[in-house]
Amino acid sequence: MDGREIRLRRLFGRGRAVVIAVDHGMFDGPIAGMEDLPATAEKINPEVDAVLLAPGMLRHCAGIFAGRGRPLAAVRLNWNTVYCFQWGYRAARSAECYGVADGLREGMDVALVSLTLRTGDEGRDAANVEVFSRLTAQCHELGIPVIGEYFPTGHLDMTAEQLHDNVRIGSRIAAELGADAIKTFYTHDFAAVTGAVPVPVLGLGAEKLPTQRKALKLAAAEVAAGACGVVFGRNAIQVPDPHAFQAALCEVVRDNADPDAMVGKYKLE
Repeated sequence: MDGREIRLRRLFGRGRAVVIAVDHGMFDGPIAGMEDLPATAEKINPEVDAVLLAPGMLRHCAGIFAGRGRPLAAVRLNWNTVYCFQWGYRAARSAECYGVADGLREGMDVALVSLTLRTGDEGRDAANVEVFSRLTAQCHELGIPVIGEYFPTGHLDMTAEQLHDNVRIGSRIAAELGADAIKTFYTHDFAAVTGAVPVPVLGLGAEKLPTQRKALKLAAAEVAAGACGVVFGRNAIQVPDPHAFQAALCEVVRDNADPDAMVGKYKLE
């Protein structure tokens, strides 16, 4: 069993994985609840399986990864203009921003590499694939598993059917290019997405939902449609008690607990 398989087994060791994302500052700068990232990290429930963060923040948040049974460190290795909504970028250009060997030396357990396609420019799509494929191959050479994040271009302007079609095809392409797991948007027929790839699919939380109940119900819907876990950021951090919400999230994802019951058990809003 090589290092990549060992890390994958740790990530999905409890059947389904719960990943908390705090890498937003890489594109948005400081946002609510993540102004002081080391302080934010201290609010993460150690029962989650992994924490996704930017490479430059790994050393500042090292405390949450210390000790037996603590979460894995998942590090984002490329930067993409598709996430910079505040600047109105539309080209979706990907750039390698951190070396795999550097991440491994800092303590990275799992890498996240994003892929954006159907940008409207064939050359740009090919360049994005090149970045994705190169980083994935380098990770595998060093025994690091890759979560391939498929992020559609212009998703806010798509119909539900357009989003689904884009996510279904893009997720399969990312898997074909070597991703060990896929992180992507929940769609109206998410079972068709999870059923079309041979690797685990993680459903993301996307925009901040109005209540914690709705966020837990989204997680329940994702796993019911075949997801092998979730990646939640704003919905797991921008809440009154992140530790309690994440405990509830773990039960919903891993144990199929009822979201309404979890709201009552953990006294969520």
